[in-house]
Amino acid sequence: MLQGHHLDKRPGRWRDGPVYVTSPDDPLVPAYTAPDQADVPALMSEFIEWLNEGDLDSPVHVRASMAHLNLVKIHPWKDGNGRMSRALSTLVFSREALMPPEFSSIEEWLGRGQNTYAYYQVLEDVGGPHWSPERDTRPWIRFCLTAHHRQAQQAQRRFDVMSRAWTRLVEGVEAAGLDERVVYALLPAFSDAKVRRTVYQQDADLSDQQAIRDIRELVARGWLVPHGKARARYYAPGPLMDPVRDEVRQSMEPYTDPYRRER
Repeated sequence: MLQGHHLDKRPGRWRDGPVYVTSPDDPLVPAYTAPDQADVPALMSEFIEWLNEGDLDSPVHVRASMAHLNLVKIHPWKDGNGRMSRALSTLVFSREALMPPEFSSIEEWLGRGQNTYAYYQVLEDVGGPHWSPERDTRPWIRFCLTAHHRQAQQAQRRFDVMSRAWTRLVEGVEAAGLDERVVYALLPAFSDAKVRRTVYQQDADLSDQQAIRDIRELVARGWLVPHGKARARYYAPGPLMDPVRDEVRQSMEPYTDPYRRER
């Protein structure tokens, strides 16, 4: 499924040759050499047996992290190994009914620049220059636990931000003598989403005229700023949104790293 559109990558079949993972610093330098292709079937058979029967009493976060590491280091396919390893990690979580991506995947967290580099760096440090299953994997486990914790914190942060924004916006519009329903138009603007009158009308369950009057009032008061014309018109946050954003932002605590070792 991942490689079906690249027939030259032998989708769904073990690789038929050597494979090297290049260094992110220099694509000409092999940072890792995977096991010989002749060893792949036996290694994958052992690995699948472990997935089904091995270390079942270990915490799911640890098993998922080790599944990720072992598959990406066996590197059984010609391409798509990293993506499949991260998908497999999520599968381990789903077996224990932990399906929400905020808790079963670190893909979003890994997608941020410095985290992506750290991911490849810890894989290189733990895995070594070639297939070495005897190496210490604790740094990798620590990295993955930290990533999962940060991913969960980010999900909590998004919920907290929108909850506090809603409360603050309700206070603001009520103080200005506006109906609380207009927050349905202001909350998307708080997040820099394009506000459209028709969407607001549907969200707040209003008539055409009610929605038009509300939007005009929000523009006149400085909560929204119009852009475009006719059907292409949308609304962005106005100057009255700035203090709300500042207040909500200042109320948030920094992210924590529960696994940080004190020096």
